[in-house]
Amino acid sequence: MTRRLALILGIIGVTATVVAAVVLATAPGVIVSLDDAWNLEMGEWRGPVLVGWALVMNVLGGGWVATILAPLVIAALAWLVRGWRGALFALIAFVVSAGVVQLVKRSLGRARPQDLLIASDFGSFPSGHTANAAAVAVVLWFLFPTLWMAIGGVVWTVAMGFSRTVLSVHWFSDTVGGALIGAGAAFLVAAVLWRWVRSPRVLDEAATRDPWAVPPR
Repeated sequence: MTRRLALILGIIGVTATVVAAVVLATAPGVIVSLDDAWNLEMGEWRGPVLVGWALVMNVLGGGWVATILAPLVIAALAWLVRGWRGALFALIAFVVSAGVVQLVKRSLGRARPQDLLIASDFGSFPSGHTANAAAVAVVLWFLFPTLWMAIGGVVWTVAMGFSRTVLSVHWFSDTVGGALIGAGAAFLVAAVLWRWVRSPRVLDEAATRDPWAVPPR
């Protein structure tokens, strides 16, 4: 991963979500058709076990667990492996992701599915739970850049998005938008705070290959 690639991925993620929001506001036909079909399919899948699992994911991906506990735990891990700058990077990434999610939610004001199984706040697009899961996945990968961490992050994000549609608290496109904006925001923050994110060894190696890389002082 280079700083340039992180910047490109961040721009793509955030831009794609904003474009999807504009499409939903102006010409939602194809997206709405897909969302309706997926929501009907989820209605066929629902059972006590699947709904119970989705309710557990709802707790893990939202409320005080996702907004307070998880960020503080991850920031503590970041402090251990990257110092206070790494911890600050993690917290900023979570704040930016949540802030952009709320901005898009308030701007679009999309209605949630009518058959939702739990109460939720205003605005369906994008999914805040899925955005937070994606931001967590990206931040943890920057702190522990291994293949298994990447795979685990993708699985966690997909599982969170799927759980939101199981509960019919979000449309399918909401979860895709959430994943893109959460990951995109984290990548953008990483690109801006590159020296805080990468270890000195990685920065030193990247500086010889990438003019965007900032060598450690």
